Amino acid sequence: MKKISLLGASGSIGTQTIDVIREHKDVFQLTAFSVGRNVDFAQQLLAEFSPELVSVQNKADAERLRSIAGNTKVVYGEDGLVEVALYDADILVNAVMGSIGLVPTLRAIETKKTIAIANKETLVTAGHLVTAAARQANVPLIPVDSEHSAIFQCLNGENYNCIEKLILTASGGSFRDKTRDDLQHVTVEDALKHPNWSMGAKITIDSATMMNKGLEVIEAHWLFDVAYENIEVLLHKESIIHSMVEFSDRSVIAQLGTPDMRVPIQYALTYPNRLPLSGQSLRLWEVGALHFEQMNLERFRCLDFAFQAGKTGGSLPTVMNAANEAAVAAFLDKKISFLQIEDLIEEAMQRHVVVHNPSLEEICMIDEETRRFVLEQI
Repeated sequence: MKKISLLGASGSIGTQTIDVIREHKDVFQLTAFSVGRNVDFAQQLLAEFSPELVSVQNKADAERLRSIAGNTKVVYGEDGLVEVALYDADILVNAVMGSIGLVPTLRAIETKKTIAIANKETLVTAGHLVTAAARQANVPLIPVDSEHSAIFQCLNGENYNCIEKLILTASGGSFRDKTRDDLQHVTVEDALKHPNWSMGAKITIDSATMMNKGLEVIEAHWLFDVAYENIEVLLHKESIIHSMVEFSDRSVIAQLGTPDMRVPIQYALTYPNRLPLSGQSLRLWEVGALHFEQMNLERFRCLDFAFQAGKTGGSLPTVMNAANEAAVAAFLDKKISFLQIEDLIEEAMQRHVVVHNPSLEEICMIDEETRRFVLEQI
């Protein structure tokens, strides 16, 4: 049995991780999880899995849950997230949304458990700290994102020194066929209609702006130690090829599959082995054709911001990420327009004086200051 602790059990990746654990109860044991404010979902998981530890966002929810939790310990807040991360488990799945996943990840690395990482912001805001800590502790960082899982699988048995290029594929999101003029008056409801994937609201908006792919570019840089000049993004509307690696001999290896996040989640939990998984097989004759286009960085400005932030390094990716999180939240609350997301990120990045090799304390301070700046502009 592999013991699993899960940060963000009620989110899109979290619920699909639960699906994988449920399908293989003879292999995986859910020992600890966090759910934010979704107490009803926590109750369901308590009844089904009898975990040893549960964390919720606030004290009132924790007290409510304790009344029915039996022998399960209930904690709350940021300290609760850290407690879940530190709990006795073989694998920590970090599926929380946002930079709040950073500190729990760093603390979990200290316990030398395997980290299955779906929380992009952890590597975007502090990739230099996380990868250095993982190397020092000899802890594997196994990617859960479909794109990074694809690259990880393509590199199995390969010499990393022979990597010529990482090629990330992008569906293009809800507005991939719209011009910038078309984007002037799009709504939150329009943005949440992703053509291929079933994801949470924040990731779906990030996909529409292409910030999601920008975060993945920075994440790929840290996970695979590849220069930004050797990372490419291709528009691939079918979402069948999840990513590719080109090698120095010009061979290109790709990983293909249906758009089902349970596949990379399960692979992260079973690596280096594989287990059967229910779901559809890929039938290429039904797909018929695969299409690819170069990315237009003038059209998808957030992707351009990410390349700029990544190449500059230091604290600039932290600023970009914090500004994006604050701006997307404002858009979801219908306080700003879709294109204002880009404007607020650009303003925050332009005003920032970059701190090279920032400490954890500096990252947290810059993150908070950036969010305040964005809210002031709104």
